[in-house]
Amino acid sequence: MREEIGKVVLDMTNYSGKDLYSDGDIEDVLLDIVKNHDEEEYNSIIMDKKDWAVLYHLSPVRQNIISFLDIEPDSTVLEIGAGCGAITGALASKAKKVTCIELSKRRSTINAYRNKEYDNIEIKVGNFTDVEKGLTEKFDYITLIGVLEYAASYINMEQPYDKFLQIISKHLKPNGKIIVAIENRLGMKYWAGCKEDHTGQYFSGLDEYQEFTHVKTFSKAELTELFVNNGMYNIEFYYPYPDYKLPMRIYSDEYLPGLEELNNNMRNFDNSRMLLFDEGKAFNSVIKEGCFPQFANSFLVVMQGGKGL
Repeated sequence: MREEIGKVVLDMTNYSGKDLYSDGDIEDVLLDIVKNHDEEEYNSIIMDKKDWAVLYHLSPVRQNIISFLDIEPDSTVLEIGAGCGAITGALASKAKKVTCIELSKRRSTINAYRNKEYDNIEIKVGNFTDVEKGLTEKFDYITLIGVLEYAASYINMEQPYDKFLQIISKHLKPNGKIIVAIENRLGMKYWAGCKEDHTGQYFSGLDEYQEFTHVKTFSKAELTELFVNNGMYNIEFYYPYPDYKLPMRIYSDEYLPGLEELNNNMRNFDNSRMLLFDEGKAFNSVIKEGCFPQFANSFLVVMQGGKGL
């Protein structure tokens, strides 16, 4: 079954009839906003609502995570975990076609309304493992923006993170690229007293998720090992600051931050936190020691995939 909202197509073939993931009633607020307001109005609405979910889902700053990438205009993109479409429009403005996979119909509807003027977006609603079986197209790019960490939630087998990467690699064209955005398990903000983004608890990532099995982020070394072991190559790390959710700057191994640059560290809008030390001064210390990449709050990784698989 297919539905259309504006020019966006929703493929409901694999939808179970029930949304299994939701931010709750705030999604009704988001739907009302995108139905009745233009994107140019979102910033003023964010200021008026003063709600983390509205900021997170509607802020144009979200698009900074991919806006600088050279995605070719004749390329095709598979966006896994498209959510409410914070990144979808930016991808659609660059690529020939964007195919989204999203578990939630309500989130997909929000995505469709906010991007209804694009004629190159198709949203496949349903569980990834169900939708993936019907994918016959291979893509130039596959994006995992805030998705990889949840692999154990929907890949029900041993080594779910490895298996997930192996599955998506099958849907890449030769020389195709995978784009991953994810928090750093050892990010400076967690040492300084921020709660772990997914568990809502202090230090759970630093403690290697002793009490959690459904979600997991990684250090830079752990990510590199995971990617290499699953056939990824030409792996490039970027360092969004303060993090990948609302990135104001994006550093790379060729352009690392200088002293006193990282002084915007109190932008945790989603949860309460402790303040155990001055993160700016701590960042200065790791910059001096050449260790910033190991303590960046999150990563953006661009790599080619599927080599040898």
